[in-house]
Amino acid sequence: MSEISSAWSVFLIILGTAMVSALVALIWVVFSRRKPRRRQRRHRLNPTLAQVGGLPPVRDGEKSSEPPAPTSSP
Repeated sequence: MSEISSAWSVFLIILGTAMVSALVALIWVVFSRRKPRRRQRRHRLNPTLAQVGGLPPVRDGEKSSEPPAPTSSP
């Protein structure tokens, strides 16, 4: 009789371990496959010519070897 109860206890331990493993795997799949929330994005538009002060100055016909001087923006 003790052999039967010993076999059942081993079977129940294996069955319980398998069920817990399956439950953990199921929870992992549910949370890992969840759709990401869509974030509201604010799109920064390019400024208009009126906002930046108009067109840049007209270039000379000559090419200069010096790089253009950096402009500072307010």
